[in-house]
Amino acid sequence: MTPRIFVAEPFAAGAAVALPGQALRHVQALRLQRGDAVVLFNGSDGAEWPGELVEIGRSRAVVRVGAAVEVDRELGCAVTLAIGVPANDRMDALVEKAGELGAAAIQPLVCARSVLRLEGERAEARRRHWQAVAASASEQCGRARVATVLSIAPFAAWLRSLDANTAAARIVLSLDREAVDPTSAWAQRAAAAATPVIVLSGPEGGLEAGEEQAAVAAGFVRVRLGPRVLRADTAPLAWLAWLGLGGMGGAERR
Repeated sequence: MTPRIFVAEPFAAGAAVALPGQALRHVQALRLQRGDAVVLFNGSDGAEWPGELVEIGRSRAVVRVGAAVEVDRELGCAVTLAIGVPANDRMDALVEKAGELGAAAIQPLVCARSVLRLEGERAEARRRHWQAVAASASEQCGRARVATVLSIAPFAAWLRSLDANTAAARIVLSLDREAVDPTSAWAQRAAAAATPVIVLSGPEGGLEAGEEQAAVAAGFVRVRLGPRVLRADTAPLAWLAWLGLGGMGGAERR
């Protein structure tokens, strides 16, 4: 399989692209040689750029790119995952898998039950790290776009910031026995509208009752994922996988 390399810059057919730090280390780790084929993508223009490695050394690698090839491996609707950040390294795996499963954006949240609480430069450093994880996920899975990891935000402030006029469907993953099933009539109506989707999921222990009630007051619909209690880093991925396999009209376009 031809290696796919993420480089966050615009390309032009015939241009020579000097690979930046992480991309350079990637081709070096793969032990690629001059003349080897690679595919570049920038995560924003929806295209792959086949190219040839024309220079490789200890501190420099250059790829000459050809014509762009349009790629559509995205979900049928843009999904933003708003997630109460789980503790330890679980967020790394969550970002990676969400990127593979097609999330358009990931909004890390600090909720009442959150264990991990970051602010200032530490929060921004972690966001940059997660953004790199998302880029690596797209390299691996074949997406031509990269999930955008947004800045960590307090739950209440994020909820207040949502545009009341947005057309996005709003879902909160819930343990409430009265929550709707993903295959309900409501979900089918949301599918027919072909709108973006915001999916809210809590940290370990879930959202507090007051947080879930505030979300419902802001237009979120409670959705359950079956009879089992899923971990904070499992529930949003289970919903994304269901969506990608055809739920809510969200099957990948072929």
